[in-house]
Amino acid sequence: MLLECGILHDLLYCANSLVCMTLTKLPSGAFVRVLEMESKTATILCIDDEQTALQLRQNLLESAGYRVLGAKSGALGIKAFKSGPVDAVILDYWMADMNGLQVARELRKINSTVPIIILSAYGELLDESLGIADLWIRKGEEDPQYLLNRLEQLLKSKPAS
Repeated sequence: MLLECGILHDLLYCANSLVCMTLTKLPSGAFVRVLEMESKTATILCIDDEQTALQLRQNLLESAGYRVLGAKSGALGIKAFKSGPVDAVILDYWMADMNGLQVARELRKINSTVPIIILSAYGELLDESLGIADLWIRKGEEDPQYLLNRLEQLLKSKPAS
């Protein structure tokens, strides 16, 4: 989308609705570029008992413009989920206190419409996860942009609350 702002000779270009670039024409005829990040309104809850993985995921999502809540265990994730509105959940399958499916089951009881993505080292979707997780992603097989793209798709297809 390209918008021209008339008198100011500003051009606003937005790509993928994440980054907007304003081009302002100076009296000399040169353009000055200013990049602006568009803030997303979705809140994502990340649950992982491995601090490094949790921090990496939080940084990725925040850099894409999401608000991110982090929880270092399944129990803390459930507590965070109950404490305020969450638009999607990304959680690790293998955690010390409870596995990702146990957490997802509890989250579904609280709000069945919130998309849940489970990350796992397992190669296949476990039969027991059918109807619980909206998406199962094998760790290390996809690049971070894949997670962001799939998250965006799930958020767009989420029923209105």
